[in-house]
Amino acid sequence: MDYFFQFLVFVIALLVAMTVHEASHALVAYYLGDPTAKIRGRLTLNPIAHLDPVGSLLFLITQRVGWGKPVPVNPMNFKNPVKGSALTSLAGPVSNFILAFVLAIPMKYAGAYLPDFVNLLLWTIFHVSIYLGIFNLLPFPPLDGSGILGLFVPQRFYPQYQKFLQNGVKYFVAIILIDVFIIDSIFNFSFLHSFMGFLHDGISTILLLGT
Repeated sequence: MDYFFQFLVFVIALLVAMTVHEASHALVAYYLGDPTAKIRGRLTLNPIAHLDPVGSLLFLITQRVGWGKPVPVNPMNFKNPVKGSALTSLAGPVSNFILAFVLAIPMKYAGAYLPDFVNLLLWTIFHVSIYLGIFNLLPFPPLDGSGILGLFVPQRFYPQYQKFLQNGVKYFVAIILIDVFIIDSIFNFSFLHSFMGFLHDGISTILLLGT
């Protein structure tokens, strides 16, 4: 029962963090002039609209890495397609860090007065949101970091960059599976977990100190 309860709390936390993340993409895209996500029902806090089967399953299994359903964006609707796409991509991870910061306030100052379930849920959302934000900043498709990367790609290399965005997903998923399920099981060490754990500890400390 305890395991089921903890798993349920984690699922709720994942849905909250992922919904805020994906809805923020849609909101910023709409604000910058692209209504595509709104038209397709993605400017919503309904978590069902944002679930990606592969990304959600990976997060449930690893509890660190995963993603939501990519928000549809038409860069041609932006005044500056490259900048607009990058800002839309950046909105997801930034929203996760903002969410974690907001939750840190009641956890830090009212935690002693809150029911255990509420405390556990807040802490879980806090940590899941940070992990989700960090992971999505990695510069590989379908993660947001690949969209942000477009700001730094010289114009002459843009065809190669577009090809990278189209074909890089399968290779990145393969890298994750090898690192998490093969290297980790053999050597008891995961490069991705170690890297993300290091950044998570630093960011969570900064957010808690900043409240």
